[in-house]
Amino acid sequence: MSKLQNICVYCGSGIGKSPVYADAARALGEQLAKADIRLVYGGGAVGLMGILAKSVLDNGGNVTGIIPEFLQEREVMLDTVQDLIVTKDMHQRKRKMFDAAQAFVALPGGIGTLEEVVEMLTWAQLGQHKKPILLANINGFWDPLARLFDHMEDEAFFRQGMGISFLTARSINEIVPMLSKAVASIPEEEMDGSQRNSSLDAL
Repeated sequence: MSKLQNICVYCGSGIGKSPVYADAARALGEQLAKADIRLVYGGGAVGLMGILAKSVLDNGGNVTGIIPEFLQEREVMLDTVQDLIVTKDMHQRKRKMFDAAQAFVALPGGIGTLEEVVEMLTWAQLGQHKKPILLANINGFWDPLARLFDHMEDEAFFRQGMGISFLTARSINEIVPMLSKAVASIPEEEMDGSQRNSSLDAL
């Protein structure tokens, strides 16, 4: 069985309209640090990304930041993390984040956050990995996405046996226990799937 040691968190480079989002990012950072779970994230110092990473660091935890060259200034690269990786482009960034993580969490965010978590769901749907994916549904943020997935299924755009699987947490306190249990149930050799197609390996 696998032990949860690192989590990739996708989240916004803004803080959002409600203060509950920043509070959630701060609380998650503290919990990751206390559980000795490394944060893998997009490398920025602004928005929920920055709040999350700084919270992990402030509480004595470890952070790996992965950022593409062109976003170093726009997202104000956080250079105080223990491990900082600068990639050539977004494709390389996403693949490195995938390889560094045992599980994925989507906090509230914008189109980039949506794109990243949906890509992980797609890779899982296609059998490329079995790493758990969790939507941190703070303040009901991801409810519209869940309804869209239900609509896709109702309209028969998920073929039989090709549905998507994800966890949902409405409280930050649920995230680490849920993912620890999920990761423990997956043999380590099966985390990355039985085989990857060439298009993923080329990223």
